[in-house]
Amino acid sequence: MTDGQRRRIRVGIDTGGTFTDVVAVDEDSGEVVTTKTPSTPANPADGFIAGIEKILGVMGASGHDLTAVSHGTTVATNKLLEGKVERLGFVTTEGYEFMLEIARQAVPDGYGNSYFWVKPPRIVPADAVRTVRGRLDVTGAQVRPFSEEDAVAAARFFRERGITTIGVCFLHAYANDEHELAMREVLRREHPDAVVSISSEVLREYREYERAMTTLVDAAVKPNVSRYVTNIHERLDGFTGGRPVPFYVMKSNGGVLSADEVVHQPITTVLSGPAAGALGAALIAEKAGFGKVLTCDGGGTSTDVSVVLDGEPTLTTEGSVGAYPSKIPMIDVVTVGAGGGSVAWVSPEGTLKVGPHSAGADPGPLCYGRGGTEPTITDAHVVLGRIPPHLLGGEIPLDVEAARSGLVDLAGKLGLDLERCATGVLEISAWNQANALRQVSVKRGLDVRDFMLTTFGGSGSLLACRLVDVLDLAGAVVPQNPGNLSAFGLLTVDVRNDYVQTHVARHDGLDVGAVATVLDRLTARGAAALSAEGFAPEQHEFVRTADLRYFGQAYEVRVPAGAGAVDAAWAEEVAARFHDEHRQLYGYDFRDDPTQHVEWVNLRVTGVGPITRPELQPLPEREGPVGGGLPGQRSVRPVCFDPDAGYVDTPVLWRPDLRAGDTFSGPAVVEEFGSTVPVHPGFAVRVDAWGNLVLTKETTR
Repeated sequence: MTDGQRRRIRVGIDTGGTFTDVVAVDEDSGEVVTTKTPSTPANPADGFIAGIEKILGVMGASGHDLTAVSHGTTVATNKLLEGKVERLGFVTTEGYEFMLEIARQAVPDGYGNSYFWVKPPRIVPADAVRTVRGRLDVTGAQVRPFSEEDAVAAARFFRERGITTIGVCFLHAYANDEHELAMREVLRREHPDAVVSISSEVLREYREYERAMTTLVDAAVKPNVSRYVTNIHERLDGFTGGRPVPFYVMKSNGGVLSADEVVHQPITTVLSGPAAGALGAALIAEKAGFGKVLTCDGGGTSTDVSVVLDGEPTLTTEGSVGAYPSKIPMIDVVTVGAGGGSVAWVSPEGTLKVGPHSAGADPGPLCYGRGGTEPTITDAHVVLGRIPPHLLGGEIPLDVEAARSGLVDLAGKLGLDLERCATGVLEISAWNQANALRQVSVKRGLDVRDFMLTTFGGSGSLLACRLVDVLDLAGAVVPQNPGNLSAFGLLTVDVRNDYVQTHVARHDGLDVGAVATVLDRLTARGAAALSAEGFAPEQHEFVRTADLRYFGQAYEVRVPAGAGAVDAAWAEEVAARFHDEHRQLYGYDFRDDPTQHVEWVNLRVTGVGPITRPELQPLPEREGPVGGGLPGQRSVRPVCFDPDAGYVDTPVLWRPDLRAGDTFSGPAVVEEFGSTVPVHPGFAVRVDAWGNLVLTKETTR
């Protein structure tokens, strides 16, 4: 095939625990194709390449037609969630060897007080911490010189003990990186096998505990991420006959980064998968005309939720993965252990509990027939008739009787009948998800009654109606192919790189020239990175923000810092935005109180390399009247929505047969290849121009 005949196909691949989701777009015709292939946990690269082969086969294309591949990976996330962190070494300033032990005084939610909470083990044990003499002050000026002797001793200590992954965090290195760079050079010379992360490259921001933890997490995941990404990159080049194909990896901040660069910034991938789903949901919701959206990504083990405002997911730098705080920009995602495989069990007090432990994909729920022993959320759905007795359009048959037997046993322990027990399991699951949604919305000062809920993932839409009821939401939106939305989201993502510099100064004495110098330096770093990614200077976009607070406050509020000239008027505009945002978040501000001073803390620049997003194709309208029954109806089966009403004969609709403008009311069940939507009585459904199912309460239709 000549270059003139070559097609231009871009692929997004999201690797999950059970399935690898694949979406491809033909950049010339706009055609979007989706598929799934089994994941291969032993070597995820096998499932990745199998997914590429399968999607190209469906499209009648070859490896020569690939123009780019974007990937969402859970390699870093799973390593941290499972706590499988190999032995690390930590180098810090003399006198600060117990920084990790002291940590922060905050006690996690759910503990009455600190007497009942035991601190988790530190990420680096005390005997693997070494200190080096030398000291910088808050401005970066040297107080005591760097001790080469201590640095050499530390490097040899780690080499002799076989510790090959090391994090370096010196006091005030965010203001001056000279000592950390010197330490890295000593490590390279004395311990060349070591993988090293230094805080001034990972997080150039003050607060030494968070900076140290973020640096150590970066070091911990670097070997795994590097091996994984390098393996896939090599196999991808082999698949295309040696022609290099741009290969991007999803970052937690809502952008992608080339595989060559991500091995140097592995911590940026810790929320790779959930971030892609939130971005896909944001694009869908914006196209559908909804500016305020909560997203709900339901999988087999957990559910991820986030907030989208005006087409953009909200970001945070106060996130964590498992027990490890990671102070990097990431989409504000909250995860709850409420997925299809979450186990229903009876507590010692005799109450019904659901999750957080899961049957996973193997052995999975009882209905999978693979040796599962405990009833799960999926078992409750299948017993109540809310999902069909098979998955993936019939590829995976389900054992309904096994699920029924398990739930009958559970109901017996609780003194309930089967239907009340099964609906109770789903009700608890719905409230678990609702509480997670409250965390990202109500606890952030948002009125959820104005929000639509966008549900996706294999199990994300099963409880959509109950979540609308519980939270009193405006309604719910279920996109087409919801099980593949995270993979689709990967095709909507720009290249993004974040840069931060701590610059603490009172607003009334702000040196705008110094601020301009810092912002110019950060912008230059962003421009260099974008040029290295292949973006011409005229394509570069930069977004500036700043973290401000009232003097004496412990934490900051991030606000936009416009693109204009950095002068006194610009600074006043940023301060005014801070007052507005503070009132929005906390209900008050000190705009008119001259005794309350505003303080600048961090300056941030995000470099953006824009990509061409796939165009969503409108769904055709129905030609002619609907035949007997509801639009798209294929059959009827008994479904239980309310244990008092029991099982009612419910129309089952095949989603690919629906057309734009179709409307119907519950009870109904809408099925497609990778997802099912139970529509409860009292809900109305409209199919919009883009094929989304828009669910609203009939009283607010």
